[in-house]
Amino acid sequence: MVAITAVGAYAPRFRIMAEEFADAWGHFQASGISEKAVPAADEDALTMGYEAATRALESADLTGEAIDWLGFASSRPPLAEEDLTARLGAMLAVSEAATRHVFTGSTRAGTRALWAGIDAVAADETTTGLVVAADAPVGEPDSELDHAAGAGSAAFVLESSGPANIVDRAEYSRPYPGTRFRNTGEEETQGLGVTQYDRQAFTETIAGAVAALESNSNDDLEPAAAAIQAPNGKLPYRAAGAAGVGTDEIQAAATVHDLGDLGAASVPVSLASALAEGHESILGVSFGSGAGADALVLECSGSVPAQVDLDGDSEDDEQTLSYAEYLRQRSVVTAGPPSGGGAYVSVPSWRRSIPQRYRLEAGRCPECGALAFPPEGACDECGSLAEYEAVELADTGRIEAVTTISQGGAPPEFAPQQSQAGDYAAAIVELPVAESSRTETGEGTVSLPAMGTDAAPDAFAVDDEIETTIRRIYTQEGVTRYGFKVRPAT
Repeated sequence: MVAITAVGAYAPRFRIMAEEFADAWGHFQASGISEKAVPAADEDALTMGYEAATRALESADLTGEAIDWLGFASSRPPLAEEDLTARLGAMLAVSEAATRHVFTGSTRAGTRALWAGIDAVAADETTTGLVVAADAPVGEPDSELDHAAGAGSAAFVLESSGPANIVDRAEYSRPYPGTRFRNTGEEETQGLGVTQYDRQAFTETIAGAVAALESNSNDDLEPAAAAIQAPNGKLPYRAAGAAGVGTDEIQAAATVHDLGDLGAASVPVSLASALAEGHESILGVSFGSGAGADALVLECSGSVPAQVDLDGDSEDDEQTLSYAEYLRQRSVVTAGPPSGGGAYVSVPSWRRSIPQRYRLEAGRCPECGALAFPPEGACDECGSLAEYEAVELADTGRIEAVTTISQGGAPPEFAPQQSQAGDYAAAIVELPVAESSRTETGEGTVSLPAMGTDAAPDAFAVDDEIETTIRRIYTQEGVTRYGFKVRPAT
């Protein structure tokens, strides 16, 4: 038996209401969706995956070092070709020897990753697995897919025993080309828009996967909640009969009405939400165009540790976007590139700083005990050139100084992101040594520069508490640099 022992889920803070699309285009094509989550300019599937993964690990009271199997799933990863589990693993401090897999190419990728993680634990190939699914679909402007496209992520810790047992699973596949696809080299996902054909592909594959469940054949399938793939807010309910559940069970796990179509994260986020709500029996059924479906049955014997942050504040004007702001955040409409190339940092140089940028690794001078960030060069206190001892900083601290970088004030390498996101805070923050790195005489703090995120510049003030996260910093030579930023503490 394999169990989910902890979950985390995340959705970006920005929201756009259905009315904004109706005002812009004269109609809104995403049935059953009242609002949806929108990734900020410095967010993508990798950073959202990090957000969910850190929540899952915190809920499980684990560090990344405990993970020996890592799976990452997205139908739209930020890079078409690169093993992103290398970066994600480094962000989470997962062992470099851990098994890693990337799953993509379908909205079914999230449950495919979960399936593979289950197999690894069941075969005793791993003791603790971490499955991360994150997505932010993109369609052509005014297409049904773009109107529905949301953003979010979920992560699951898998072990051989725990409070949420995966008691049954099955899959089904039958060719239905053209329901949803993205050709090589294209930016937007599209579909042929043949309504009856799309519905038939959806309901037939879902029905096939559910019918193949042993619990279904034994008449034991009576879930309290059903997490069904949700390309829009109506299609899951149309598949209720095919899945053998009622609309109330689908409603109990639904996240599409407030977050939109989450692609490969659709079912994982709904599963995480249902587990956090305490449902004792949950059916999850994904759908991937092409077409195929996975069905999983979860039975809970106790509460599952969970940190699920999916709620936005649609009453907050700073979090609710106009249609023009939506286009800017998604880089559909931005200012042209700035003149000049900005500060050049080679990829090898950036790579050497990954421990600092991902995991806030400072250094302690072995001669005098002074802290240095970054840990390079001679000690500022005693001048020693001895090799620094690695010290991890805490992910919370306070602001010592802060200013606002307005339009035109950003260095050229940051200007493209600023043209999407607008003004941002730049701060000097004080971070203490993390508890795990403290010794009897080895506490102390470090002051370092940081960019603000997840809030308007006026939300940052001197002495305010902050927490760190990882976001996109800038892209140079086609390679996106990720690193820590700070946001108001929650």
